[in-house]
Amino acid sequence: MLTVAEGRPLILGLDTTTERLHLALADPAPGGGSWTRWLPGAPGRSHSAVLLPAVRSLLAEAGTGPEGLTGVLACVGPGGFTALRIGVATAEGLALTGLPTWGCSAFELRARALRLAGQTQPCWILLDGQRQEAFLQRWSERPLGPARKLALAALAGQLGAEAWWAPASFRDRAEAHLGRPGLALEDEPGATLAGLAALCRERAGQPAESPLVPFYLRETDAEVNFPDASGHLSEALRQGRPR
Repeated sequence: MLTVAEGRPLILGLDTTTERLHLALADPAPGGGSWTRWLPGAPGRSHSAVLLPAVRSLLAEAGTGPEGLTGVLACVGPGGFTALRIGVATAEGLALTGLPTWGCSAFELRARALRLAGQTQPCWILLDGQRQEAFLQRWSERPLGPARKLALAALAGQLGAEAWWAPASFRDRAEAHLGRPGLALEDEPGATLAGLAALCRERAGQPAESPLVPFYLRETDAEVNFPDASGHLSEALRQGRPR
């Protein structure tokens, strides 16, 4: 079994933005190993109940413990409001021990997964925005424009004939409105984990980001239902920091 060498750096990657939990440990040194795991969602079970036990198990698989971590990367959104906050809060908690933290968007993570799987053409990344809306951003090696949310009925007009990709859990709804298939990703969980590990290695060489600010891209249900009570909040608190 592959284990991390004593004293080698080890970056933890967290993605809690969807119903599926993705975890990665990566040694950022050239030729360094990686350990990954994903856990499916279950009705009535929050990521908060399984995240830390899963991290401890993955660390044990790598032959180390929490003391072996040298940094944390968290996917900050957009995604499920409560779900993404679990990952960000966990990373911020680990930062209190002195670990550097970095963030990535859900779009960047999926774009990296696609490129590592051989899909290198520019394409739109579509994510489930709930409320009959999609979160979307066009990517190549880097973003080709700002992220936005859009009604599903308006997707065809926005994308035209350009390539697109959506997670399996959202693909059918997106395709129903676009009228044509998106790019295929044969092993979506495996590709996402490979993308997460790659981003861990990449961020390890960059300045730390603290505090981590969630990227919601939309107002919360409470803001929609009680607009007067949230009118004093800044745009950064309402929708997070754009990426």
